[in-house]
Amino acid sequence: MTKENLKISIAHLYPKYMNLYGDIGNIITLKSRCMRRGIEVEFDEINSGDKISNHDLYFIGGGQDKQQEEVVNELFSHKSELTSQMNDGAVFLGICGGYQLFGHYYQPHGKDKLKGLSLMDAYTVAGSKRFIGNVTIETDFLTPQTLVGFENHSGLTYLQGNTKPLGKVIVGNGNNGKDGFEGGRYKNVFGTYLHGSLLPKNPHFADYLISLALEKRYGEKIEPAPLDDTLEWEAHNSVIRKPY
Repeated sequence: MTKENLKISIAHLYPKYMNLYGDIGNIITLKSRCMRRGIEVEFDEINSGDKISNHDLYFIGGGQDKQQEEVVNELFSHKSELTSQMNDGAVFLGICGGYQLFGHYYQPHGKDKLKGLSLMDAYTVAGSKRFIGNVTIETDFLTPQTLVGFENHSGLTYLQGNTKPLGKVIVGNGNNGKDGFEGGRYKNVFGTYLHGSLLPKNPHFADYLISLALEKRYGEKIEPAPLDDTLEWEAHNSVIRKPY
């Protein structure tokens, strides 16, 4: 496959509600890293009442309980289509509240469960303690292996079945502060509590997602051309293993 005239489509789900702590930076990073390589990006912002067509990569950011309540029913109405897209190889990245809605449900304090998409075998319940601080995790599918970010959540997420953690916690609390893991992944679905934004300071993960999106569209592995990531790695290294 030639690396000329490549294209991917990206959908940003409900940015008016689910966009805490600079999560829009993840979209900016994905667009920028594609455009710097000459990869065309078709971008679709999905808001309330919009239809969801086929895309190579779907992103949803974080939101507080109120914002999750605003979008959960409409998001759930697209479950069948999004599940089909997942099974067809589409890439999903969910941050914090978006990550929680990738699981079976989120159970807030004193309220009804918010039904999730069940894109991964996981569930979340509201905890009594808020986790706020720097996070470093170690993955088993990226090179370098580390991811860095900042967590700010009280939800306790538990993984089940074939859903694997995104990584092992080196610094921070991660999914629930007990099992030592952070985030989840299943097929090409990735969820994490890492804000910050995540992708600007983790360029290797951004490129991993782009390569998966290209593979979904073209049916074969295409490695993105290298970029000068001096600043990105300076940002990464400035917070790696930084105390909580």
